[in-house]
Amino acid sequence: MSGAPYVLSHLEVMESESVHIFREAAGEFERPVLMFSGGKDSAVMLHLARKAFAPAPMPMPLLHVDTGHNFPEVLAYRDRTVARYGLRLHVASVQDYIDRGVLRERPDGTRNPLQTVPLTESIQELRFDAVFGGGRRDEEKARAKERVFSLRDAFSQWDPRRQRPELWQLYNGRHMPGEHVRVFPLSNWTELDIWQYINQEEIELPEIYFAHKREVFRRHGMWLTAGSWGGPQDGETVEQRTVRYRTVGDMSCTGAVDSDALTVEHVIAEITASRLSERGATRADDQLSATAMEDRKRDGYF
Repeated sequence: MSGAPYVLSHLEVMESESVHIFREAAGEFERPVLMFSGGKDSAVMLHLARKAFAPAPMPMPLLHVDTGHNFPEVLAYRDRTVARYGLRLHVASVQDYIDRGVLRERPDGTRNPLQTVPLTESIQELRFDAVFGGGRRDEEKARAKERVFSLRDAFSQWDPRRQRPELWQLYNGRHMPGEHVRVFPLSNWTELDIWQYINQEEIELPEIYFAHKREVFRRHGMWLTAGSWGGPQDGETVEQRTVRYRTVGDMSCTGAVDSDALTVEHVIAEITASRLSERGATRADDQLSATAMEDRKRDGYF
């Protein structure tokens, strides 16, 4: 019978690519792990991973680096999700490393740059050889350089000169003992793709992604959440505003945006009209220097 050819939608193409990446990595590596912070990208990544292996259980645990300054709503969502699907969760605590004297608090109060040591030591101690992350190339210029399979050396360091070509969606996971590969199933997704997929699949998210009233103060052009982490300081005035978060990290470096978007559809309309990337608009840790993200990636950060 003749007829119009079957054509996948844009989101179906993106989903298919990500599912293929999960299955390729699961077949090639012995001890994979999925990074799960409770943010929107890791929520989508978890949803895709569960789809990739259904009806079998997901063949990997979750790993979260807890800075101690995470949003309570996000931690509650993380634990709720783990319990709902019966998943295994490893938590690496930055506070534990501070208490042991391995790490020191920064003068600016932010702990996001302190995640590298707990992350890399957890990978080494638990012998993970593939680590799934939710990084996307549209987020930041250093992440745009990443391959889908990103080789890390025995010290978890990233060297762009050692990255391999990935023609025709062929991924090379070869690595020496002690090395591992960071795998990015969402590499080719955009922020808008993520939200459209959340809408299509009805994926639950932490409530802070939608408009709500919050006590915030202004620092470096961003609305930061007031809290015991070190804000506000003298001269910084707390006020209550209706805001939401485009990206979720440490409270000390993740800025809110003024918004009245109460639903996924409203968020999609807001993003479509925006001319600022989510990290460029709301992440103070990316503005520490012109190469902040790349410097951290070289040290082992995602």
